[in-house]
Amino acid sequence: MSHALFDKHRATLDAAVNAIHSRSYWSAYNEMPSPRVYGETAMDEGKAAFDRCRGQQFAIEQPGQTGWLNSEHSPYGFALDVSYPVCQAQALIDAGLRAMDGWQRMGAEGRTGICLEILERLNKRSFELAHAVMMTTGQGWMMAFQAGAPHAQDRALEAVAYAWREQSFVPTEALWEKPQGKNPPLVMKKHFEIVGRGVALVIGCGTFPTWNTYPGLFAALATGNPVIVKPHANAVLPVAMTVRIIREVLAENGIDANLVSLAAFADPQATRELAQHAAVRSIDFTGSNAFGNWLIDHCRQAQVYAELAGVNNVVIDSTDAYQAMLRNLAFTLALYSGQMCTTSQALFVPAAGIDTDQGHKSFDDLAGDLARAIDGLLGKPEVALAVLGAVQSAETLQRIEDAASGAPGQVILASRKIDHPDFPAAQLRTPLLIASTADDPAWTQECFGPVSFLVRVADTATAIALSERVVSERGALTVGLYSTSAAVVEAMTAASWRSRVALSINLTGGVFVNQSSAFSDYHGTGGNPAANAAYTDTAFVANRFRVIQRRYHP
Repeated sequence: MSHALFDKHRATLDAAVNAIHSRSYWSAYNEMPSPRVYGETAMDEGKAAFDRCRGQQFAIEQPGQTGWLNSEHSPYGFALDVSYPVCQAQALIDAGLRAMDGWQRMGAEGRTGICLEILERLNKRSFELAHAVMMTTGQGWMMAFQAGAPHAQDRALEAVAYAWREQSFVPTEALWEKPQGKNPPLVMKKHFEIVGRGVALVIGCGTFPTWNTYPGLFAALATGNPVIVKPHANAVLPVAMTVRIIREVLAENGIDANLVSLAAFADPQATRELAQHAAVRSIDFTGSNAFGNWLIDHCRQAQVYAELAGVNNVVIDSTDAYQAMLRNLAFTLALYSGQMCTTSQALFVPAAGIDTDQGHKSFDDLAGDLARAIDGLLGKPEVALAVLGAVQSAETLQRIEDAASGAPGQVILASRKIDHPDFPAAQLRTPLLIASTADDPAWTQECFGPVSFLVRVADTATAIALSERVVSERGALTVGLYSTSAAVVEAMTAASWRSRVALSINLTGGVFVNQSSAFSDYHGTGGNPAANAAYTDTAFVANRFRVIQRRYHP
């Protein structure tokens, strides 16, 4: 007998499974914050729910609580003053393992149905989550709503769909009969049980606390594992909201809520000790190379799924839509002040310039035109506020200063501060664009934030070779190409296969190289140093569970 919630959400699940097969456009959750979709009062209610959290203790009834953590300061210039329960890691692990047995007995259908119910509940709270994402990350409102709520929910649903598909391939039982000629056949009754590997630790980042956290969280949960979510210390609120909603749905369905818990640690050592615990069997992490590589090297008991820093790049060979190319690149470099793991950092341009539909453009022509395109995009204050958002951390602000001071005479476009009328203390910065050369080491190091390099190279072949080399050595999640030559497109495509990175070709409209669409794009290939796992494929879920059998003569 199927689970009631599985039946309730079956149509959504079937559509999601079909979408990962077809890779065509599909979304379960509306990305527009429309009152017609979410209700006439959704915006006000979401803002009020966020405001009620400020200055309060965010209570979650978890075991082993020893105190409270109050660590968040909004990039918009104020302290959130929300306190979260700090709990002993061992208590969270023990409670999660106790809850695991009941979760396993729900079966794949039961787990999938409950996960889908959780996602429906999260979607109804999208405005509340979006305000929390905006005020902890510095994202502009529209990005915070879309990436922080419905797009993150789509990514979670994608993980659930893969998890369901892989688990559904495993039958629950079988009657095995082996003929023995004239003798009676050998007969065995066999039962197959899907069992989670153990505690899953999901470590969040400060810039996309839901979009980057939900895939691992729901992949682990749907495959039968208890989950401990450790958020970034400056982006706890959207994760805490998520955990509380998950626990509510679990309890409503007779599952021990401690199956999912929040680990609010300010001490990095506490996170390291938790990550190395023998009971932790999978770790999802998005963030710095230093800590990501430490996890891979020192947490041998666990499967580590890590999305790390890289050097995303674009090769500019030629174009038949020069102005559209400039607008696309300008938006790419400015969006969320470059604080995305997919934002382009190095733009390779032949020293002799490029051919365009507006005539030949020298390197200096392109540099000046791109600078003017960025200024033009951000010329209206309301557009600049929405596109840029606020800079999330003091470290990113320092990187902007260091990059500019380290490139005297090479700055094509200086970064400038923009005042926010509603948040006077907000730190808003426009992109910094620097002219560089192929042998300059500055562009070969990931420089997270609104810093990009226009790199002068000998020719297009050199640009393609440099792109392949830096992706193979440093990693990247995205590369781009602008070219009217079929031979160049073919060469760049082959280079992207060898370096195992996603390639975008001649983007001139409303799609940008730093965007990734759930159910269609493969985000992360698992083939270069920026990501040791693909985040939207079978391998992302299949290693999170085991099949245990029992057999006997009936």
